[in-house]
Amino acid sequence: MLKRILVISAFVVTFVLGGWLAIRIFAPKETKPQESATVLLEKIRSVVKLTTVEGEFSEIYNYSEYSGYFTWFWDKKALVRVNAVVSAGYDLGNLNMEADSLNKVLRIGPLPEPQILSIDHTLDYYDVSTGVFTDFSPEDYNRINKRAKDLIRESANQSNLLASAKEQSDKIFEIVRFMAENTGWKVEIMRAGQPETTPR
Repeated sequence: MLKRILVISAFVVTFVLGGWLAIRIFAPKETKPQESATVLLEKIRSVVKLTTVEGEFSEIYNYSEYSGYFTWFWDKKALVRVNAVVSAGYDLGNLNMEADSLNKVLRIGPLPEPQILSIDHTLDYYDVSTGVFTDFSPEDYNRINKRAKDLIRESANQSNLLASAKEQSDKIFEIVRFMAENTGWKVEIMRAGQPETTPR
């Protein structure tokens, strides 16, 4: 009886030990994802941009491709939520500034029209579905990304963002005028060919 118990115990211990060794040897090892990146610096250029306002925009974009017959074989669609921060202001790269030290006059202008300077956007994909023989390609995702950015730009242009940018620029140049006047200078700001001058 005791011998049978010892044999069974030895068999169980051998089985458990063998199973543990098999798991240790044959189980897939935890691997870390391999990443690589190549950064190419193509061009450096000087920019002088004045951001006066930022606007937050959110759009729902429905992308779909229908092939007509047997749609469940070929069609694909995606519902995309686009969140973006749009910066508006002035590109001052070609702005002329002239200081007349004899008459103590600072001439600025002509001021360009406010414009959208940057769009920082993210895309969240919902309800993505594809046909039996189709899938979203990298070109599709690039197309969706570009179209989503264009929609945000259209919304920003139709909003009061650029008008607000112009209002803020007026406040900024009022500060410039105030600082100049405190040092005995006069400021002329050119808009649409007509100078604005500070009163004497």
